[in-house]
Amino acid sequence: MVHTSDPELLVLTALRLKSFAPVEVVAMAAGLPPDETEPILRSLLGRELVKHREGVLTGWLLTPAGRKEGEQRLGAELEVAGARPAVEAAYAQFLPLNSEVLHICTDWQLLGGESSQTLNDHSDADYDAAVISRLAAVDDKVQTILVELASALDRFAGYEPRLSRALARVQAGASSDDGWADWFTKPTIDSYHTVWFELHENLLATLGIERATEGR
Repeated sequence: MVHTSDPELLVLTALRLKSFAPVEVVAMAAGLPPDETEPILRSLLGRELVKHREGVLTGWLLTPAGRKEGEQRLGAELEVAGARPAVEAAYAQFLPLNSEVLHICTDWQLLGGESSQTLNDHSDADYDAAVISRLAAVDDKVQTILVELASALDRFAGYEPRLSRALARVQAGASSDDGWADWFTKPTIDSYHTVWFELHENLLATLGIERATEGR
């Protein structure tokens, strides 16, 4: 049976993924309504697990204690849900796809990939179509992984529609909107790379793996 995460854990994990964000963004990442998310943040604030900053940029962030608390709860959840084997298997399948996506994103930004200094201005439709096709092929593979993840832990269920939405925006091309190309890699929107990076971080956090030591 699929395991549904505690709302506090969802908020702690959302802040881990977003680093610093207003309540609306935290709520979206947590999969909770904003009016349910804010009281949780206030409660976590009272226990010094999060901070709230105001100014030009206003939002919430984890304290070191909050990060540690989240890590402990994620580890405990894996055991309670019996989900560790499923998540470890999904992570093992994800890693080679992650390498592919990084190369594909570079090819989207630079004509000719990492060795090139020429920015892709998206004037070569055939080049763009080939890169998009490669991304779609990877997406087909990751969707299978996401089904397995979501069947073990409900909090992974949101990645499938988010990745599909970003891919569809890119595939729609210039005829759809002026910012269509941004849905591939732009970091300030829910682009394919943004969601992919978040999925990667979620897997690392869930399994207690630090990104800096990954693969060692």
